[in-house]
Amino acid sequence: MNGMREISIVTLGVENLTESMKFYQGLGFRISKKSDESIVWFRTGSTVLGLYPMDRLAEDATISAKGSGFGGVVLAMNMVSKAEVDRMIDTARTLGAKVLKEPGMVFWGGYSSYFEDPDGHLWEVAWNPFTEVDADGRLKMDD
Repeated sequence: MNGMREISIVTLGVENLTESMKFYQGLGFRISKKSDESIVWFRTGSTVLGLYPMDRLAEDATISAKGSGFGGVVLAMNMVSKAEVDRMIDTARTLGAKVLKEPGMVFWGGYSSYFEDPDGHLWEVAWNPFTEVDADGRLKMDD
C-alpha cells in the first residue's frame, strides 16, 4: 500500500444502541445487513458509520468511557441546497437532536447548522457554494 487510504469507518460510541439506531434511521441512514445486536453499521457512500456501545468501545480502546467536554470532533454532511440543510435540521430536531446553532449564513460564505445527537456527538449540516456534491452525497473535490 502506498500513500494515504480513504477513511473507511467512523464509529460512534453510544449509550443506547437501539435509540441511536432509530435516530440515524430517522435521518435517512440505511442499516447494513452486517449489523447485529452488538453493533449497527450504516453505509454512507464510501464510508461506513458504526454505532457501538460507549463502554465497550472505550474498553476496546483501553481508555475510560468517562470524558469531559468537547472532544474536538465534528462529523459533517454536505447538502446540495440551503433548503436541504433546513430539512435535515428539522428532521434531526424532530428525532430529539439538540440544535446548537440554527441554520444560517456563515463567515466562509456557506450556510450551516450544528446539532448534537442523543449521545452528544456533534454534527454540522452545511451547504457550501464553493464545492459540488454528487447524486450520492459525495463531495467532488479537486485532488
